[in-house]
Amino acid sequence: MPLSRLPTEKMHFELNEEQQQIKTSVREFAEAEIAPHVMEWDEAQHFPMELQPKLAELGLTGVLFPEEYGGAGMGYIEYATIIEELSRVDGSVGISVAAHNSLCANHIYQFGTEAQKQKFLVPLATGKHLGAWGLTEPSAGSDASGTRSTAVRKDDGWIVNGSKNFITHAIHADTCVAMAVTDRAKRSKGISAFIFEKGMAGFAPAKKENKLGLRASETASVVFEDCYVSDENRLGDEGNGFVNAMEILDGGRISIAALAVGIAQGAYESAVRYAKERQQFGKPIAEFQAIQFKLANMAMQIDAARLLMYRAAWLKDNKRKVTKESSMAKLFASEISVNVCEEAIQVHGGYGYTKDYPPEKFWRDSKLCTIGEGTSEIQRLIIAREILQQL
Repeated sequence: MPLSRLPTEKMHFELNEEQQQIKTSVREFAEAEIAPHVMEWDEAQHFPMELQPKLAELGLTGVLFPEEYGGAGMGYIEYATIIEELSRVDGSVGISVAAHNSLCANHIYQFGTEAQKQKFLVPLATGKHLGAWGLTEPSAGSDASGTRSTAVRKDDGWIVNGSKNFITHAIHADTCVAMAVTDRAKRSKGISAFIFEKGMAGFAPAKKENKLGLRASETASVVFEDCYVSDENRLGDEGNGFVNAMEILDGGRISIAALAVGIAQGAYESAVRYAKERQQFGKPIAEFQAIQFKLANMAMQIDAARLLMYRAAWLKDNKRKVTKESSMAKLFASEISVNVCEEAIQVHGGYGYTKDYPPEKFWRDSKLCTIGEGTSEIQRLIIAREILQQL
């Protein structure tokens, strides 16, 4: 068939009108409600629970879920846009909304029974409850299948012992989805997921982490000590907890890509503003080629990361497999975010190294993106595995 007669499909590189309205609304909210408090919250490591009702009012606590469960009924493109806009102002709020939506609540939505959705998902989606998700343990990080927490059958339920660490919302969460070994002999296929409720005997938060960045996002450990959980709270089929968790992370990595893009965008905009204002040798430093090249590279890297992010989001919305694409988006966006933020500090010079200007915080926040929900090294392993299976 001649090239001129090949069927064509439109390629869209812009948000539609409704998506643009969502982007604008979230940006206005972030500028008005978050921006004035960013450094105050960061310095105090204050987790802003006072934002929860406002996030819920905008539909940001149930972005991905149907209206029948109290959600906003949006897709992953809208979701990625929301996380980006929040993170452009404060990555702490961005990662908090991401962990609540794409990890805890989404695990219940994807694999829960109807009764579990009504009991747990509805209050999560409407913002009445806050969600946490626990996979990582002190001895099981990149090797998440090496989970040590155990769940042993007793009567109509399970006795859970163990711990999870680096858990977002560990202290304030009302609902926590966590994995535990139910059959050690089956290894990764012997891990099950359970829903834990605040106030359960034997279930409690532990050490709060004192972090480099994202300091207004609450990160702590949770401990299970002879915690009895009913079989009604087992999430998904027995033994499928780890397998299901890997599927949840495919979507979660899109949100980390969005987090990274938003942080990079915030740092870049700060650098552009400063370059236009800062005078050296009688003119703004933006007129010097060395600075122009930095800004050009930053803009190019952010755009490339955003396109990878939106490709993964589009595939997810269209029910396509997204393992490779979400890992690519997460890996590339997180690494360019660190680079862009470092360059933003360089553009600011000595002022960039102080807390009087935004880049130092953006830089501190960006580093988590190369670690959380799978390190850069793990992403490369996933991508390599996927491409070798395809060829």
